[in-house]
Amino acid sequence: MRSSIISSLLIAPIISTLAAPTVEQLHPFNQVDWERELLGRSDDDGLQKRARSEKSIDAIFKSLGKLYFGTCADAGSLAKTDNADVIKADFGQVTPENSGKWDTTEASQGKFNFNGLDTLVNWAQTNNKLVRGHTTVWYSQLPSWVSAITSKDTLTTVIQTHVSTEIGRYAGKILQWDVVNEMFDESGGLRSSVFSKVLGEDFVRIAFEAAKKADPAAKLFINDYNTVEKGATYAKTTGMIKYVTKWIAAGIPIDGIGAQAHLMAGESKNVAASLAALCAAAPQCALTEVDIVNAAAAEYVQTVKACVDITNCVGVTVWGVRDPDSWRASNNPLLFNSAYATKPAYSALVETLGALPTATARPRM
Repeated sequence: MRSSIISSLLIAPIISTLAAPTVEQLHPFNQVDWERELLGRSDDDGLQKRARSEKSIDAIFKSLGKLYFGTCADAGSLAKTDNADVIKADFGQVTPENSGKWDTTEASQGKFNFNGLDTLVNWAQTNNKLVRGHTTVWYSQLPSWVSAITSKDTLTTVIQTHVSTEIGRYAGKILQWDVVNEMFDESGGLRSSVFSKVLGEDFVRIAFEAAKKADPAAKLFINDYNTVEKGATYAKTTGMIKYVTKWIAAGIPIDGIGAQAHLMAGESKNVAASLAALCAAAPQCALTEVDIVNAAAAEYVQTVKACVDITNCVGVTVWGVRDPDSWRASNNPLLFNSAYATKPAYSALVETLGALPTATARPRM
């Protein structure tokens, strides 16, 4: 199994020679051709073994000038040896799936719990992976005590305290943060939430200013779904562009737009034009939660290639490692099957992206 090989050949000598790495130290490590050190995956459901000389998708993506090809994880999934080994070998960044959300980190006012997020960040540092923080201000998975607030002053202070405490705890350790998540409705206006009801759109400024103060080096993103899935002229897409353009012009420190890309079958054709429009509105952009119903190889290639073709698209994150662990498990939307074997979409990405000219430089961190 891969766990024994990695434990004996790779992880121990690497960890013993690396102290807590800085961001600048991450890339040489991630250029290791892990697949030369690994046995091919076993056959499952008719899938063929992966060639031992094949590079990981993360290594290929970085060779194209991008910062990472990542996935989501949490303490539970990292405790599964097979799952952790795949992330070590094939992905360069981890995003906390749930451990960074408000109902986990501050279920009761002023009582913070970062056990799960600490586990993920420490694991990432030990294994030389980047981290995307997710997420500080979101209308969902929100404790009832926050939802009950009606005072502008109180909610302002609560947002500032929550954002500064969470982001400040990991200052210098997390590359990007989804500061505000899913704040738009399908018409392109503000989603109805305690934040918009009490503070209007000003809650965005409050959150981003607190985040910037807590970690000036982190790249701060606004993140949403149905912004690349439906096409460049979809109301939610154009609404997000309008608001973000206005907010950046007003001095709100938004560094990037995150497009989740939870795609239905057939929607990948919409991604390139939609993503290009979003990326034109901010210094950076990224595909942040990619999964595609049925995981057709051509659709994964079309989706990921959209980021490759946009200079300021800095990375892609798929929302999970293997199908059974996906929030859309019945749709088999990911790159690995239940046996942690690569699916045709992974092989197609490696083949297609691996044939592209390599870049001379990467985007600034």
